[in-house]
Amino acid sequence: MATLSPNLRGAMLGLLGFAIFATNDVIVKVLGQTYAPVQTLFFLVLFGFPVALLMLVSDPTEASLRPRRPLWVGLRVVGYLVNSLCGFYAFAVLPLAQVYSLLFTGPLMITLLAVPILGERLGVQRLAAILIGFAGVLVVLRPGGDTELGLGHLAAFGAAFGGSLAAVAGRKVGDVERSAVLLLYPMLAAFVLTGLALPAVYIPVPLDHLALFALVAALNFAATLTVIAAFQAGEAAVVSPMNYSQILWATAFGALLFGEFPDLMTFLGSLIIIASGLVIVIREQIGERSLMRPVLTTVSRLPIAPAAWRVAGLRRRPGKRHDKP
Repeated sequence: MATLSPNLRGAMLGLLGFAIFATNDVIVKVLGQTYAPVQTLFFLVLFGFPVALLMLVSDPTEASLRPRRPLWVGLRVVGYLVNSLCGFYAFAVLPLAQVYSLLFTGPLMITLLAVPILGERLGVQRLAAILIGFAGVLVVLRPGGDTELGLGHLAAFGAAFGGSLAAVAGRKVGDVERSAVLLLYPMLAAFVLTGLALPAVYIPVPLDHLALFALVAALNFAATLTVIAAFQAGEAAVVSPMNYSQILWATAFGALLFGEFPDLMTFLGSLIIIASGLVIVIREQIGERSLMRPVLTTVSRLPIAPAAWRVAGLRRRPGKRHDKP
């Protein structure tokens, strides 16, 4: 029996991991029909804590959990909260394919945020890719056309921005902070803040919905491990594009489960956004001279899950940096 090449194995694992993430988001959409984003995040963090504790117990590093760069860790926490709450709302009120189209602007936002945070240089090629990507957003939304813009679209952009901010802030301190710190503090902040706000929006949760919350945490953990294995098996430039397969799952799930049928312009805009994101991701991977590269080539999507930070921002940065235009 022929052995799969490392890149093919990585690509297949990536496809599997991102398919699990897409399934995870379907359940989030179902729960969002009943519960406010605050309550959804509270219960998902609650069920994510056992997984986080497992990860902490298995970490052999002997070090304090006190952050060394609290301001940057705090910025990561803010990004996580914005990403999670906005993402849950967007999935609840918008078609799945449309949410994914807007979330795929993440690499474009990471590129922009890397300029003030990581000191990157924004050259002509990067700028052109960003402008083309956001032109794709206009194609998807068609302002002034048939699409009725609302809070859901703003929330999807907020989710993309929050996830990008969290990823770049994690990259900023990735060489001095433990992964446990970058994982635990966002969860603790989300648990405390949503717990305080919970009485204002609380709806009793039946056992079958509790099971769904637990399933989301389990699927997220399984998907995260699968995507990590994919990046370990294959080159990041091969695995990262598998992220965009989620638009296919979103289209299929949306049509089969929610009666959502994206039109041609949504697909066209999505393709433009995906193409611009791929240009940035692959260019950074090939160049290997940018601090932004580890963020772009390991971010599976956005950290909308409480149990793990997916992959983004937890790897150490390279020892020496050489900026490129």
